[in-house]
Amino acid sequence: MPKDRPILIAPSILSADFARFGAEIRAIEDHGADWVHVDVMDGHFVPNLTFGPQLCRAIRPHVRTVMDVHLMIAPVDPWIEAIAGAGADYISAHVEAGPHIHRSLQAIRAAGARPGVAINPGTPVEALDNLLDLVDLVNVLGVNPGFGGQKFIPSQLAKIARLRAMIGDRPILIEIDGGVSAETIGAIATAGADVFVAGAGVFSGGSVEDPAPYGRNIANLRSIAQDAARKR
Repeated sequence: MPKDRPILIAPSILSADFARFGAEIRAIEDHGADWVHVDVMDGHFVPNLTFGPQLCRAIRPHVRTVMDVHLMIAPVDPWIEAIAGAGADYISAHVEAGPHIHRSLQAIRAAGARPGVAINPGTPVEALDNLLDLVDLVNVLGVNPGFGGQKFIPSQLAKIARLRAMIGDRPILIEIDGGVSAETIGAIATAGADVFVAGAGVFSGGSVEDPAPYGRNIANLRSIAQDAARKR
């Protein structure tokens, strides 16, 4: 992976207006979003219930960039084909979600999506030792999954740095999901992350009618991360 890896901002639609997803997606993409992040929660693996394949399929025509789907569900395997068929570009499954994550990652690629593996804050990075050759993305959770608006857990910075060393020259992106803000993104970028999922950090202060704050928030996050990345 080259040292001048791009900084990718991936707004989470968990913080968007649920009644206006299409318009919200067009607004964030028009104002600089690189990816659109979709958090699928089942009320079982995590204590919240959000979206499913039908929502992914409904918003896919509005996504011109990359649809990045994070599956916080268990079991995960029965839903992989449906999520891939709904148009997901990346699908991340949790290493903690079942006994056969190796098989799940193979199934994601076989279904036509790019596989990602997600890892909770309390799970050591060594859990990924035998998985990196199967994935295009590692999603490091900066908070305990299930709800937006939580504060970043600082111990994840060392995890990102260790993961970057483990990845070496492999073309694998490191995504950080949870707690990304103007106050935290610099340290996260310094540690080695590439993709930054932000909810309130992007959507705060804006709306479909007034999307300019989305653009300012995205530009500010990108600027801070790029400055930090240049120094690492």
